[in-house]
Amino acid sequence: MQNEAASGTVNRALRILETLAGEPEGMPLASVASELDLPRSATHRLLNELVRCGYVRQLRAQGDYALTTKLPAIGLSFLGGAGIVDIAQPIIDRLAETSGELVRLALVDGDRLTFVAKAQGARSGLRYDPDMGIDVQLSCSAGGHAWLMTLSEERATELVARQGFGSPKAFGPKAPTTFKALMKLLEEDRRRGFSTIVEMYSPGMSAMAAPVLRRGHDAVGVITIAGPLQRLTPDRMLQLGPALTSAAAELAMASSTSPLFTQRARMAAPSR
Repeated sequence: MQNEAASGTVNRALRILETLAGEPEGMPLASVASELDLPRSATHRLLNELVRCGYVRQLRAQGDYALTTKLPAIGLSFLGGAGIVDIAQPIIDRLAETSGELVRLALVDGDRLTFVAKAQGARSGLRYDPDMGIDVQLSCSAGGHAWLMTLSEERATELVARQGFGSPKAFGPKAPTTFKALMKLLEEDRRRGFSTIVEMYSPGMSAMAAPVLRRGHDAVGVITIAGPLQRLTPDRMLQLGPALTSAAAELAMASSTSPLFTQRARMAAPSR
């Protein structure tokens, strides 16, 4: 019983951290409790403990709660120690300069795909720059499709079913909402060698992505280019295809020096 209670407490604390990560300006106690469907008293105790440990701060007396920089610093320290930044950033920077758009790297982590690095190539006009550190929506994102296209239909279906298609209103008007539609898109991506989406993840936006493959077939991550449809048109994405796949191949070759990439490769192997 004690183990179950401890596990529940840890789970609640982590959910609070994940919720506050999406609210950099802070949230009041009532909103945190409502968002997580927890009693205010329990939420208050957990927040106070997180404040004591240095992960959360209260913006003023009786005010909103927000994350401190301690948690992001741990993540950056982990990625830096694993060599991700040193390996990936120069490659991402060059691709951002070539494309003039936002370039990001996401890593496969078990059943999840999470953005960990980026470079902004747009110098003027509209800049597309969504939050980092979020899990990629597999069904309607270029990064998700680039990973799924490397997997068997059974494994791809399993991952999407676990995550869900989400609410159609939350994504773009062309987001696939059935497995049949998604599998058709993935087949087109395989023939092309990289994924492309137009107004699937977000209205007025387009994106493309290529998998970072180890040993020729196991994806340890994906590299993406995203921007407004008025600039990143379907024709423009086809033009950028060689540069994107070349960057993915370069990153795959360089990744052998990173223990994190090597670990991801070992984890991905049994999934095939």
